[in-house]
Amino acid sequence: MNPDEDGAKRAVHGTLVKVLTHRRTDRGMRLEPFASRCVRAGDVHELVATDHAETSAGARIDRVAFLGFAEIAAGGVLDRGDVLWIGGRRIGVLLGFDGCHLPNHYNVLVRADPGPPRSGGELGLAPEQDLVFRQGRPPD
Repeated sequence: MNPDEDGAKRAVHGTLVKVLTHRRTDRGMRLEPFASRCVRAGDVHELVATDHAETSAGARIDRVAFLGFAEIAAGGVLDRGDVLWIGGRRIGVLLGFDGCHLPNHYNVLVRADPGPPRSGGELGLAPEQDLVFRQGRPPD
């Protein structure tokens, strides 16, 4: 999100469809050069927590905890800086996107707060929990 160019937007709602419980310290994801991505109703994307803060294109993301897969309820735009809430609990701030699994799904990378990142299992997440990405501000 660029506050000098972007106006208000609707929140992107979804449902957790699968909980993940593993973590890695050597994952090797790479940030896409895009600060935003459009998502469509019915899309399923993977949610991944990290403690990395770098947002430059190609930045390597190694330390991750996998949260789960989410189905998008209605089309919208996900922007770097949006805040992810699952089951009414703040999970973190959208850092960026990794496209290694495209065209199947994006890895939506979320900077966990407070760190260190915890997996969906460690957070006690459950299938069918509501989630929402609410408009935020890009990380400094």
